[in-house]
Amino acid sequence: MKTLCNVILAALLAMAPLAAIPAEPSAASQRVQSRYTFSWPVGPTAPAPRGGTTTGVEVKVETAPSPQWLALREPGIPDLERDRRAILAMTGNFRVNFDFLEVAAFTGDGSRARPYQSWGTEQVFIDRDEPRHVSLVHILEMHVAGPDGKPMPPMVTKHWRQEWVYEPTHLVEYQGGNRWTRRALSDAERRGRWAQVVYQVDESPRYGSLGRWEHSAAFSTWISSDTARPLPRREWSVRKDYDLLRGTNRHTVLPTGWLQEENNLKEASAAAVPYAGREYGVARYERIGGDYFAEAGKYYTATRAYWHEVLSAWDQMLVPGGAVTLTANSDQSGAYAELFEQAEQFAAGRLDLRAAREQIRAALARQRADQPR
Repeated sequence: MKTLCNVILAALLAMAPLAAIPAEPSAASQRVQSRYTFSWPVGPTAPAPRGGTTTGVEVKVETAPSPQWLALREPGIPDLERDRRAILAMTGNFRVNFDFLEVAAFTGDGSRARPYQSWGTEQVFIDRDEPRHVSLVHILEMHVAGPDGKPMPPMVTKHWRQEWVYEPTHLVEYQGGNRWTRRALSDAERRGRWAQVVYQVDESPRYGSLGRWEHSAAFSTWISSDTARPLPRREWSVRKDYDLLRGTNRHTVLPTGWLQEENNLKEASAAAVPYAGREYGVARYERIGGDYFAEAGKYYTATRAYWHEVLSAWDQMLVPGGAVTLTANSDQSGAYAELFEQAEQFAAGRLDLRAAREQIRAALARQRADQPR
């Protein structure tokens, strides 16, 4: 039987960007007369987007430059400090809109997949702040309007983590299938660069890459090298013709928010034609005001120590042999649910840190395909 935690998590993942389950409209609403998506011809044949179908309550979007932006723009600070402040400028309270669009298809009859659109509201916390190491944790808090238009009780869950390290000695990278490696970096490769490693809802690694921050009076931006990443739920739940995304990831900090942009090839590793298509994606983070995120803060505070233990356990799995292979991506297998249940018990005081360490190690061991059972 599913716990309340699992029910809430499943509902949130149905709306969340990194793991959204698309809702298919009826045949009558497959085409929209008044919309235009730039990779499709102008006219009534453009398809309706798939993705989130819920409606959020009204929020107050901030229009004045944020304190984080003003700190980033302070004149005369060292380059490394400006980089760090650009990363910190991605923290705060946000309304997020997600758009993914297949702009080219390389196989089949040339038809393209329907665009994907979704939304979310989340608070981004500073989990670690050092001159050369910053960690940010995203917590979703969704206030969805019910059938009567009135807000339903807020739904809260941990979303994802972005870990930033300046001139790192190693990098966690996705290798395809269910395998991740911890690769040592040369001095030339890491010099002047920041690594970003993205972790999934259960602190399992998702992808990592290197890039440099660049700053102008209008914006600050970081762009990765070509990066392999596993398929998100929005794709693996509907596509079986490819098995890996490979492309660039750009973060751009603006006065009132930030953007995450992706330019991905859809790689089919075992197919005669190696790529199924190319997609563009953008997540727009707009700052919002008010006391919208009271529950997200409570969850972050109550579970922070637990999730640190989970992150440490994943790191310990990667360090000895430099690689880990799982039976399945936890996003697809649902293995994350066990850890979310433990986090709920920890927050309620029914699980102490010592017992949590043992249960975490046991849960992660059950996910591994590269060790005897």
